Amino acid sequence: MRRKSIGDQELALLHHIGQQGEISVGEATTQFAEPHGLARSTVLTMMERLRAKQYLKRRRVEGVFRYSTTDGEDVMQGAVGAFVERTLQGSVSPFVAWMSRRGKVSDEELQELEALVEKLNSKRKGS
Repeated sequence: MRRKSIGDQELALLHHIGQQGEISVGEATTQFAEPHGLARSTVLTMMERLRAKQYLKRRRVEGVFRYSTTDGEDVMQGAVGAFVERTLQGSVSPFVAWMSRRGKVSDEELQELEALVEKLNSKRKGS
């Protein structure tokens, strides 16, 4: 079953929650909302929407709901896929060109990109 899409702000919050592991609305407000100029009620609404869309799950711990992601990698890949399809009309070339002009690629990111290219090449040769 395909999950509903999410917006940029929801994706940013979801990424933050994924980094924290498990978080309460209060913690999300202090750590994420306040630096972004968002109210606690906005964060609660976003977290509940993400839960309704099955991107977050929650459990009660000592009377407080703690939220965590259901599958962060799947969410990020879906968001990137939607961006490539919607904004770049399915081509990754504009993104690669932007990255090459940006010039701010860490050694770790470059190694990751090289590994991905190697993986793509091996898949292509195997087909």
